Amino acid sequence: MQSSKVAVIVGVGPGLGGAVARRFAREGYAVALLARKLESLRETHELIHAAGGRALSLPVDATDASSVADGFGEIRAQLGDPEVLVYNAGAFKHGGILEITPEDFESSWKANCMGGFLAAREVVPAMLARSRGTMIFTGATASRRGSASFSCLAVGKFGLRALAQSLARELGPRGIHVAHAVIDGQIDMPGIRRRQPGRATHTLLDPDSVAKTYWELHGQGPTAWTQELDLRPAVEKF
Repeated sequence: MQSSKVAVIVGVGPGLGGAVARRFAREGYAVALLARKLESLRETHELIHAAGGRALSLPVDATDASSVADGFGEIRAQLGDPEVLVYNAGAFKHGGILEITPEDFESSWKANCMGGFLAAREVVPAMLARSRGTMIFTGATASRRGSASFSCLAVGKFGLRALAQSLARELGPRGIHVAHAVIDGQIDMPGIRRRQPGRATHTLLDPDSVAKTYWELHGQGPTAWTQELDLRPAVEKF
């Protein structure tokens, strides 16, 4: 059965992607959960269903055009045309220019940037037909600054930011809200807690708080749209 309100979250796991999916589900959206591995989606899928929401989980490789096309085809068949796209996928390989390989660099760029392009192409036709829709792209500190040994992340995130700007200028006048969120800091999630068990909560970004901001971006009216915002813990230096 198709839904009148559909949100797609690309890059769902135990952190921000899962929080955004739960927030939109709580607001009455049928939510499509996409990640490379189905296992990454299980917890969020179960939490949404336990709360009475509707979720569709699909294993999709955001860097592969055929996988993205197949996944979105399934979404349209089972849920309907998405009104919201949140591109939250990413990859990171830390290392200097002589440490990272060409394969590392290419795969990171594809996850951090090209996947956003592929996903956007899948949702734009129906959004244009309706003259409405929201696309939110998750950026990072590296969207604005290429730090030493962070080229694998920064190049892709710079590109994703440019993609969001270009799409906003192209599609905004036609009713589609495109926003880019700079996540300036580390998100509170199990992996961080395992690596830094003594880390104080107030030094990390709360994923549910970020998800609330994403929901508010979607709710903005076209006379006052945000194209870019930054989010960080109060103690983060910037």
